[in-house]
Amino acid sequence: MAIRTLDDLDVRGSRLGVRVDVNSPLDDDGLADDARIRAHLDTLSELTDAGGRVALLAHQGRPGGDDFGCLEPHADRLDELLAAPVSYVDSTFSADARRAIDAMEDGELLVLENTRFYSEEYMEFEPDRAAETFLVSRLAPSLDAFVNDAFAAAHRSQPSLVGFPPSLPSYAGRVMERELDVLGHIEDTERPRVYLLGGAKIADSLHVADSVLDRGLADAILTAGIVGNVFLYASGVDVGEASASVIHGRDSWDTVEWARGLLDRHGDVISIPRDVAVDRDGERHEVAREDLPADHPTLDVGSETIETYADVLSSAGTAICNGPAGVSEREPFAVGTEVLYRAATDAGYSIVGGGDTAAALRRLGLSGFDHVSTGGGAALSLLTGERLPAVEVLRDAG
Repeated sequence: MAIRTLDDLDVRGSRLGVRVDVNSPLDDDGLADDARIRAHLDTLSELTDAGGRVALLAHQGRPGGDDFGCLEPHADRLDELLAAPVSYVDSTFSADARRAIDAMEDGELLVLENTRFYSEEYMEFEPDRAAETFLVSRLAPSLDAFVNDAFAAAHRSQPSLVGFPPSLPSYAGRVMERELDVLGHIEDTERPRVYLLGGAKIADSLHVADSVLDRGLADAILTAGIVGNVFLYASGVDVGEASASVIHGRDSWDTVEWARGLLDRHGDVISIPRDVAVDRDGERHEVAREDLPADHPTLDVGSETIETYADVLSSAGTAICNGPAGVSEREPFAVGTEVLYRAATDAGYSIVGGGDTAAALRRLGLSGFDHVSTGGGAALSLLTGERLPAVEVLRDAG
C-alpha cells in the first residue's frame, strides 16, 4: 500500500503532530551544528506556509550523555530559520502542552519538549500498543493528523514514531519521502553500482556488503577504514598488533570470520586496501600491503589504494558511500576520505550514508552529492532490505 505524503494532506487549520529528528551536537553556547534542523525546513515551511498548526515532536540525546537536554535551543534556531512564528513549551503531553496546542493559530509552530524525557520512549512497541502509551494517548486527541519526517529514527519502534498512525491520519514528510524514494529503490539505479564501505561500524558495513552481494546489487565493494583492516586480516594479511588491537577492542573478532566468508563467496567483487597510511613521529607514512605488519595503527588508506578506488568510483553509474576512509578528523589522514568522496561526485549518481559520514563531509567541506541521507542506522537498514517500523506503520495507515 502506498504511503500518503503531504500532497494528500489538507493542511490549513489542521493541528499537526510532526515528528522530526533534530538530534544535534551541543556545546556551551547551545547548538554546535544545525544541519539536521535545516534538513526539515522544507517540510516545516510547507506546512506553516499552508496554514498548518504544527506541534513539533523530537528528541535530543540520551540520558547521561553530554548532548541530553531540552529543545529550547532548537526552538530558538527554528525561529531564526522559519518565516513562521515559533514557540516552545517545556512539556510534551501535559495539560500545559495540550493547551498550548489548542491556542495555536494557523501558520504557527510549537516545539514540544524532548520526547526522551519520558521513560516509555525508550521502549519498543508494536504500533497498537504504542498508541496506548501516555505520550500518544494524551496527545493524539489534541491533533488532527500526524506527519513523520524523522527518517533518521525510522528503524526504531518507539511511541512518538509508531504510536500515532493507529489513531490519526498519517503522512510522510518531505525528508521521509525523499529518503524512501532514493534508498528504497537502489535496485533501479544505474550500473556499475559501487559501494565504498569505511568507518568503524564493522558489523553494519558487513551486513550491507552481505545483503547487496547476495542480492546481486553490487558490482564492486571498496573497503576502507577499520572495515578495510578487517578484510585485510580476513584475507590473511598480518595487519600488525596495533591495528589488530583496535579490532579486538571493538569485540569484532567474529567479524573477521564473517569477512572471510564474504571473500570466499564474492572475492572477485570485494577490493581490499593495497596500501595503508600510519602515523610515524607525527607524520603520514605509507606502507604497502606486502610490507605489513606495521608498528603503528592504520589511520588511512594509502596513495595506491586511493588512486585505484577513485578511478572505480568516478566511473560508476551509481556510487554509494558510507563511512570515512580513515581518521578524517586528523588532517594528514583525511586524504583518503577527501579524494574518494570527491571522486564519487563524478559518478552518474552519488549517494552518501548519513550519521557520522555526513558530519565528516560537512567538517571537510565536501559537497556535490546527489543525495546525502539524514539517517545512519535507518539508511543502512533500508539498503539491506530490512523493514523500518516507522515506515511500515505509515504504509499500513495508507
